[in-house]
Order: sequence, then C-alpha cells, then structure tokens
Amino acid sequence: MIDAALIHECSDSALPPAIVEKFVAAAGSLDPLAISVRAGNRVILVPAPKTAAEALDLVRHYVGYAVVRVGVTQYPAGFGISEASEVSPDLVDACANVRLGTALFGKVYRIVEMRSEASPETVFEHAAVAWRTGSYRGKAVFTGTDPVEPDGKSENDDAHASTAPEDQPLPHDRERDLKAVGEVLLDGDDANSAGIRINLSGIGVGE
Repeated sequence: MIDAALIHECSDSALPPAIVEKFVAAAGSLDPLAISVRAGNRVILVPAPKTAAEALDLVRHYVGYAVVRVGVTQYPAGFGISEASEVSPDLVDACANVRLGTALFGKVYRIVEMRSEASPETVFEHAAVAWRTGSYRGKAVFTGTDPVEPDGKSENDDAHASTAPEDQPLPHDRERDLKAVGEVLLDGDDANSAGIRINLSGIGVGE
C-alpha cells in the first residue's frame, strides 16, 4: 500500500486521498523507479534501474519510440514533451511523480465522470483503464479538456499541449529494430498475460 504520508504531502489536492490510494493500487507501482515500455501491443523487458539517474536514462532512451510509463503513478513519460531531453527528473522522484500523476489522473477521472452516468465505482474503473490506454470512448484523455475549468481550458492543457504517447505511431525504423530483437503479441491490455516478451536487458541503455 502506498505510504499515507506520501499521499498527504504530495498528491493533488483536488483528488480525494481514498481515490489516490485506489489509483496507485490499480494502475501504479510502489517502486518510484518502476518503468514499463510498450511498443504497439508488445511489451519490452528492460533492465530494472538501480538509481534515479539510470531510470532517467532508460526513459529517455525509449520515449518517443514506445509508450513509456514511469514511477509510482506510472506516469506517461512522453506526455507534454517534444523530445527525449525534455523528460523531467521529477518523473523518477516519488513525491513529484505522485503530484504529477494524481493531477493528470484527476483530469482523466473528471473527463470519464462527465461522459458517464455510471456509479462512482464504475467511473473509477473506467478512469483507471483510460489511464492505462490514454483514451476513453475513442477520445484522448490526457490532452482532453478538463471539465472542472469554467472557461473550458485547464492548466494542464497549456503545460502539456502535445499529443499523448498512446496516440503517436511507432516510427517504422524503430519498429524494425524492435522486431529484429523479438516480438510478443498480447491478448488485451494485461501485460502479465504475455507468455513471451521482448527482452532487451542485454542492450546498453545509452545506445
């Protein structure tokens, strides 16, 4: 379970602590250096970083070529940036990651809540899926308009104007590089269901 002090000190104040706990339990990680990398419907196994610097190098190596999620909230590392050098060290800091992740998930939750007439529990479940996929009912949620803003525009829309990583196709040359190493086809979104995965643990992060 996520540390209560971390929630109290770092999470976005607009998101109730109970939802933050459920969010991290459903879609996040207890490891602030946790990194997941997906290329299309394939999961790429990467070496587990031992330090924040290693984690940041790993993220910068893959962001823009694959969907990279980072840290306690599994924040989408490619969101709001145009090149790998712009990836912030905040993503591998537990408190900063929780602050960023809960603020963005709060927007996702409100978007789902606005478009759904379901119960709060179902809204949360749909929001958690939207967080993992980057879309809800066929529309991007990270770059969507936050319904809490009266002028139809949220602060996050200004700070993160680019397309969410899930909406960006993998470049063809990088796709061939990944296929040369190996390939796995997943049935659905659950990465744990994969029987075979791409293993790039022997490839240098800085390549």
